[in-house]
Amino acid sequence: MAEIPSHVPATSHPSPAAVIQLLKPITWFPPMWAFACGAIASGAELGDRWFAIALGVLLAGPLLCGTSQAVNDWFDRHVDAINEPHRVIPSGRMPGQWGLAIAIAMSVLSMAVAALLGPLVFAAALLGLALAWGYSAPPFRFKQNGWIGNGVVSLSYETLPWITATAAALGQAPSFRTMLVALLYGAGAHGILTLNDFKSIKGDRQMGVDTLPVLHGAANAARIACLVMAIPQAGVILLLAQSGLQTGAILVGSVLALQLVCMIRFLRDPEGRAVWYSAVGVGLYVTGMMAAAVALGALPPSTPPLG
Repeated sequence: MAEIPSHVPATSHPSPAAVIQLLKPITWFPPMWAFACGAIASGAELGDRWFAIALGVLLAGPLLCGTSQAVNDWFDRHVDAINEPHRVIPSGRMPGQWGLAIAIAMSVLSMAVAALLGPLVFAAALLGLALAWGYSAPPFRFKQNGWIGNGVVSLSYETLPWITATAAALGQAPSFRTMLVALLYGAGAHGILTLNDFKSIKGDRQMGVDTLPVLHGAANAARIACLVMAIPQAGVILLLAQSGLQTGAILVGSVLALQLVCMIRFLRDPEGRAVWYSAVGVGLYVTGMMAAAVALGALPPSTPPLG
């Protein structure tokens, strides 16, 4: 573990600001957005369920996602000492075992809140929590392989919140159509997560973390990320069109077309433009998610399931 920089005062406990930085609020958006998409895609009247939906958004973002960030930073503290020594644990602002203690406490709190939302949400939260710990912690440490690790996170951040929210709003399992859309957007999120790996190629290579940029090189990893993001969205477009949701298909198609334009620029300099594309391309991606959710929510309950 890196030595604590001399300018960081010695402390026996973290400050509130350090705790917030450990939980990384900026990362809460994807699962919260996916949960909101799932609720809207249900087509259910949400007025009487607003408290449960709000609690579900809280669970998906600050609690479960915040927990996953704390777990990841604790078990990645040695890698972060190389890639990002300014983070709260390697910098010394989160001293001793506090990072681990916060990860455990957040896990317990997450399950307590999930229990309030019923057995279905509790089971989904338990699965998400298990994946969060398995992603970062030994003996599994799924993140050691970019294909497996990014798949675990995309399932946890996109597919699970979407399906859980739809089920919670309906009081029953979602339709096959809705689950398929959630799975497709979760699959596409695998590419989004690869974008985040470009900033830490050096440290990941030194520590034996086989992200896609490490395994395949920056240029090939960028091509893979773009394909993985684009193909599932094309599947969503076809699914919406087959369901008679032409407006939704056109909207998702439009944001995909804009992404393709941005992808061309990104592929010319993957390492230099990964952060740029992560901001622009991901913004378009989640806009398409909401367009698909609104389209699905407009389907009448009597609409027969796909196939």
